[in-house]
Amino acid sequence: MQKVAPPAPATSRPLWVVILAAGVIVGIAMGLRQVMGLYLPPMTKELGIGREPFSMAMAVANLVWGFGAIFAGMIADRYGAGRVVVAGTVATMAGMYLMYAAQSGYDLLISGVLLGIGVSGAGLNSLVGAVGRAAPPDKRTSAIASLGMAAGIGGFVAFPYTHLLMDVFGWKTSLLLLLATTAVMLPLARTMAGKPTADAGMVDTQGLGSAFMEALTHPSYLLLVTGFFVCGFHVAFYGVHLPGFVADKGLDPSVAVIALTMVGLANLVGTFIAGQSGRFMEKRRGLSLIYFGRCFIFLGLLFLPITPETVIGLSILLGLFWLSTVPLTSSLVAVFFGTRWMSMLFGVVFLSHQLGSFSGLWLAGYLYDQTKSYDMMWWISIALGLFAAAVHWPIQERPVARLAAQPA
Repeated sequence: MQKVAPPAPATSRPLWVVILAAGVIVGIAMGLRQVMGLYLPPMTKELGIGREPFSMAMAVANLVWGFGAIFAGMIADRYGAGRVVVAGTVATMAGMYLMYAAQSGYDLLISGVLLGIGVSGAGLNSLVGAVGRAAPPDKRTSAIASLGMAAGIGGFVAFPYTHLLMDVFGWKTSLLLLLATTAVMLPLARTMAGKPTADAGMVDTQGLGSAFMEALTHPSYLLLVTGFFVCGFHVAFYGVHLPGFVADKGLDPSVAVIALTMVGLANLVGTFIAGQSGRFMEKRRGLSLIYFGRCFIFLGLLFLPITPETVIGLSILLGLFWLSTVPLTSSLVAVFFGTRWMSMLFGVVFLSHQLGSFSGLWLAGYLYDQTKSYDMMWWISIALGLFAAAVHWPIQERPVARLAAQPA
């Protein structure tokens, strides 16, 4: 680190403008990503395939999203998030069209690849750096929490919106209408354009390779990476397979729609609390409590009578722990290494999340086809929740020596 005059910013935008634009983009991208599970029953029935091929397509989408998040973060950190959002939007639109035209499980797989590329560019991971750099350190966690809340709003709106489109126009035509909705992100991308600038009065001269090596040899960062795998496992499994679980229990499909909508609504509360919790609790402890809390919801789905009230009530509770991990996890990345390569380094953490998503989706489809039940998946989710709670507890919440030695 050295004190030099920072480069002049390409544009200067108030923090609220950055948060608003990023929030709308994230809300659309993440909201539409979460509704794909609604297509599991009608698509598998019409195409005459089991749940595993559909699960595999969604799993591949999450895996591609994870790998793409690293490269999207690199580009966003170096050149700005605007062009990354445009590329992600176009890929999402292409993926939805191919899903509409799919005739086989293979077509769904290619669609999953495109959808994964799309959300890696237009989703939360590519924008945390832009928001993190725009916010002062004392407001950074709450600013990033705003993106998590935007993702929750997106889910809250996207589920009833998509369900209505499917009811009125049929599931195939609804995909074309979602494609048109996705295009709204294109003009918003301009607000996120502009090369990132350094913190006032300071330019971080650390290179890309050095940033990678520093992160991959940092014990607390590696624990963070490991724990975020579990978040992806839980969220992807629940979001995609809940409609199938509800159908198996003989409940109306609307129960899953309401439940997942309530997850998005409760997520607003949970993410807001998580964003404020950094003021009175260490982030690592907050993460441990979140993962521990999820275990009780999964136990409820195993042992309580499965009624509409049970599913919706437990979904509300799960929503409190849904994306509340994101502001705490991404803020820890900034605590460790600063904001210079924040999107990229969070992208590495996010890759672990998506490996978890891939595992959760594929394993759920495989085990269901083998056993015709989700019971084993609930037990696995409980075990992983306990593991994640334990992994986050020993994290050391302090900057690396390079930053700690920096003069005030």
